[in-house]
Amino acid sequence: MDFQWITESVGYFQGAVNIGYIKVSSKEGLLVDAGLDDQAMKKVLRHLGERELPLTHLFITHAHADHYGGAAYLQQKQVIHTFAPNLESAILENPILEPLYLFHGVYPLAHWRNKFLEGKPVRVDTIIMEEENLKVGEVSFKTIALPGHSYNQFGIIAEDIFFAADGYFGKESLDKHGIPFIVDATRTLASLEKIKSLPCKGAIPGHGSFEEDHVKTIDENIRVHKEIEQLVEENVRACKDGITLENLVALCCSEKAVVIKNAPSFMLFRTAISAYLTKLISEEKVDFAVKNNQLVVVSLSR
Repeated sequence: MDFQWITESVGYFQGAVNIGYIKVSSKEGLLVDAGLDDQAMKKVLRHLGERELPLTHLFITHAHADHYGGAAYLQQKQVIHTFAPNLESAILENPILEPLYLFHGVYPLAHWRNKFLEGKPVRVDTIIMEEENLKVGEVSFKTIALPGHSYNQFGIIAEDIFFAADGYFGKESLDKHGIPFIVDATRTLASLEKIKSLPCKGAIPGHGSFEEDHVKTIDENIRVHKEIEQLVEENVRACKDGITLENLVALCCSEKAVVIKNAPSFMLFRTAISAYLTKLISEEKVDFAVKNNQLVVVSLSR
């Protein structure tokens, strides 16, 4: 995990999951997200301590464990004021909610409750209800609503540098996952268009590198999401009697060269495919139906 300054007071720890840092004053500093686990946070604290950089606040963009897993350790080690968006904060305080919703509300088995799906509980001091100017000491930062990847994800702008969290993915991350995780395709695309129009000098995704010219990467994200949406619709249309959700997930993943290795991974991809389906349902292109006691997806546009 390497640290990179972008301006004199804004930088980020680049790794598998990026962690932002803003030096607010000589006595105050803000982290944007907390990484996957205790080890990630230990590295952050060691770096800041060696350079006598202050840390007093934490902004968690959304309640996915890879972005908040180190927060509990941070809160144990020092006094920290934690901000998080509404609804996301409920999951942060009750992390079992993530494996619960992924597994249809069934109480999750122990081996499904790993650090990638369920972090340690996090205390949230201030809940972000809507876009606003977030005040840390005497300095204010603009928060930006970015729903789609998560239910109520927020980014933040500091000195015209935009911390976008998983509002978009770097090109390498897009290629790696094949089908990005989302919970709402309509809002995902709307958030991507919103990011394109934001006045900023550059952006940092949750997974990827800082770019001054990030619009091309945003356009690639949009292209990928539209391609997957089209793939989902075409696969439904090709099955005249309908297709079960499980078979649709398997078919789409195979066509995107995704290899599903375990049950939690399947649940993640099923959620993403379902997110594209709900967009298509709202546009009256497909719908759910029950046939022979099975839930199937049928095309409405033949």
